[in-house]
Order: sequence, then C-alpha cells, then structure tokens
Amino acid sequence: MGFGSSVGDYWRLTKPRVWGLLVFTGLVATVVAYRETPGSTLSPVLMLVTGVALTLGSASADVLTNYHDRDIDAMMMRTMKRPIPAGDISSGAALAFGLPMAALSVAIPLFLINALAAGFMLLGLLDNIVVYSLLLKRRSWLNIVLGGFSGGMPVLVGYSAVGNPFSPMALYMSALVMAWIPAHIWSLAIFGKEDYEAAKVPMLPVVFGDSVAAVCVAATSAMLTVLSVLIFLFTPVSIFYVVTVLALGGLVLSYSAKLAVDRTRGTAWTLFKITSPYLMLLFLVLGVTVWI
Repeated sequence: MGFGSSVGDYWRLTKPRVWGLLVFTGLVATVVAYRETPGSTLSPVLMLVTGVALTLGSASADVLTNYHDRDIDAMMMRTMKRPIPAGDISSGAALAFGLPMAALSVAIPLFLINALAAGFMLLGLLDNIVVYSLLLKRRSWLNIVLGGFSGGMPVLVGYSAVGNPFSPMALYMSALVMAWIPAHIWSLAIFGKEDYEAAKVPMLPVVFGDSVAAVCVAATSAMLTVLSVLIFLFTPVSIFYVVTVLALGGLVLSYSAKLAVDRTRGTAWTLFKITSPYLMLLFLVLGVTVWI
C-alpha cells in the first residue's frame, strides 16, 4: 500500500511511544533552561514551536530507520508486524513521509528558534539515521553506544531554544538520556536475542552472550542511578528529589541485578518495560525540582 494507507498506519510508523518520551525530555530541558538562564523568556509559542520541531525530528528518525531496517524487521517476530514489513505502507511512501518531516525538523528551529537548536537537531538526525542505522546497527555491538548520542540531542535542542548556547546543566541532562539508553536497549536485546541472531544483527548479547550483556545492563543501571543523584553539582536539590531518584534507581537496579542472576527473557522484558517510565519520571522530578 502507498499513501492510501490509514492514518493509524503512519502513526504507528513514527513509533509515538519512542518520540513521545524524547519530546518530553526536550521540553523539560526547555523549562529548566528558562529557570537556569537569567534574562531568558519562555512563551507558549516557543514551547509549541520547540515541541513541534522535536516531534518532527524524533518521529522522522523513527520513520527513516524503519525504512532502512525493513528487511531485518521482516525477519524478526517482534517487528514483522510493523507497517512496512507487514505491507501496510510501501517503502517508497515511508521514505516520502519521513524525509520532509526530517527537513522541517531542522528548518523550523533554524528560522523560528535559533541556529544552535537547528544544529543539535541535525546532529541528532545524522547520528541516529547514519551512524546508528546505516553504519553500525548491522556491523558492530557498539551500535547503540555510538548511536546513543542522538538520544541526548532533544535535550540540547530544548535547552538551547531559550538562547543559552551551552551549560553544564544541559550536558548533564543530555548525559542522563545517553546513560539510560544501554540498559533500555540491551535488556530488549536479551529478550529478543533469537530474533537478532536470525537477522544477523550484532547486538551485545548476540556477540558476547546473555551473561556479559546482563552484567553490562546492571553496570550501566548503576551508573545511571549515580549520575541521577549528581545533579547537586549543577543546581540545589531538595531531599524529595534525592529520595525519589534513589527509589526509582533502586527499582531499576533491583531488576538489573535479577537479570544478571537469572538471565531470563521475562526479567529482561520487565526491565525494558520499566525503563521508559523511569526516564519520564526522572525528568519530571528533575524539572519540578529546578522549577521550584
């Protein structure tokens, strides 16, 4: 099918749960930047334009990586029902849908926000589409490590939208997302190891085995928990923030430790499922802490 496909098919193609989380981190960064930058302004229009640009950028990256990965998606049980391999959307229609979105995601901040925000958007697109999907995903287990920089770019887009070029706080928030990605993706890779083996995608558990991958998940989860507490190096925080992030980190760490011991698909899937709300809650608490 081509452009006659349903709106729902195109909606699924964008992976709304993925881009929704990234857009949320970017908008929280915009709010934090406003509080951290003397003399800055934060208008509803700026938030709307930033949100639209972030949505277009994150969604288009998902569309274009889905386009490139359509052959391996068709080989894996978890992904074979995605719109392109399922035949709901043609590959040509997906490409024609994703490319204009990507172009607009850079043009909007360039002309309506500032060049730095547009630069971060472009960098994120290039890292996700070119570095991760085109160059590394099928060649190296480092795919999500080097390709994970794109996950932190929405934060830098959102932070720079208020006119602050760079700050330790912006880099810190971006690093939080990048530190979160390994535990999130590698737990999924352990769950879907047989799929990745069938598609010949060299994810960490495929290359080094479940034991090594589970230990790496636990190590990166611990690093993320420690990093989430280090916000006090950049801004004052309340005891509420410390207690909350330690509780959230403790939950992720407990499942990471369980995975390192039992290495079961069930534990890997549970960990994968809780890491998305974990990041959302972490940024929500971070934003509230800085705002008040």
